[in-house]
Amino acid sequence: MTALLVSHNFRARYGAEIVAAAARRGVALELLVLPPDPAARLAEPECARIDVAFFTQDVYPDFSRSFFSATRKAPGLKWLHVFNAGVDHPVYASILERGVRLTTSSGATAEPIAHTAITGLLMLARNFPLWLAAQRRCVWAPLPALPRDLRGQTALILGLGRIGTGIARLAKALGLHVIGVRRRALEAGEPADEWHPPEKLAEILPRCDWLVVACPLSPGTRGLINAEMIARLPRGARVINVARGEIVEERALTEALASGHLGGAYLDVFETEPLPPESPLWDMPNVIVTPHNSAASAGNEERVNGIFLDNLERYARGKPLVNEVVKL
Repeated sequence: MTALLVSHNFRARYGAEIVAAAARRGVALELLVLPPDPAARLAEPECARIDVAFFTQDVYPDFSRSFFSATRKAPGLKWLHVFNAGVDHPVYASILERGVRLTTSSGATAEPIAHTAITGLLMLARNFPLWLAAQRRCVWAPLPALPRDLRGQTALILGLGRIGTGIARLAKALGLHVIGVRRRALEAGEPADEWHPPEKLAEILPRCDWLVVACPLSPGTRGLINAEMIARLPRGARVINVARGEIVEERALTEALASGHLGGAYLDVFETEPLPPESPLWDMPNVIVTPHNSAASAGNEERVNGIFLDNLERYARGKPLVNEVVKL
């Protein structure tokens, strides 16, 4: 019997389904449930029984303290699965330091994030911010200048994981020339016209009409898109960030937008979240701001649960786990 830590909401919504699905895979599950009060903590005898923990989206943020309090008091915890793809928070480093296996749900939200990123790209390309501002003023305002065709423009996608690959596929369908930047070379059938390693980024930026940030946050990517890198983009280029705010130096980005060096930006992530009300990004006419919500989709939970169940079967049978994090 495997004792699995879950939230009370998850147990109510998916408990019977997960237990039955695990049984079909040959795994007997017992659910240990977090208290429904965010201030309460799971009793220590219960914590001592935890084998596996499932950090689901409903836990964050209200029940995060309760959840990780339970995992810290679980000497027998062997594996933690998380609903998110990014594991740059220090709590995950401490999990790995204990020798606990850690897996993510990377890929579960790739499609909605790619759709959102392309929506932002299309809105900027077609000058929707001007039209929407005019609509709010009840003003009939045709565009003062004709926008460039997207076909033939160049998009550099920084990070060709599942999210970046999804964005690249949609960008190519729109006629963009796609440059992928990552450490691993392209494989047959991947949707990019060129590949370059991160060391070549500065050389490629002057060719790009669009810079799409879709890479994980790491020591190597933190602050990677700084003032110098932004200055290498051609005048009028646009930036899309659906990764992490800390990858792009926000002050340098804001100054480049205000000066007109950058033609616009779609930003779903920021150095400080929520984005402070005094940030000039809110009021810039060439900026689209969303509240770290590009992944929002009703189908995410089902996809996350599917990844967890697949890994649960692998875990029980001693097979390699999907999306396992080995170091941070």
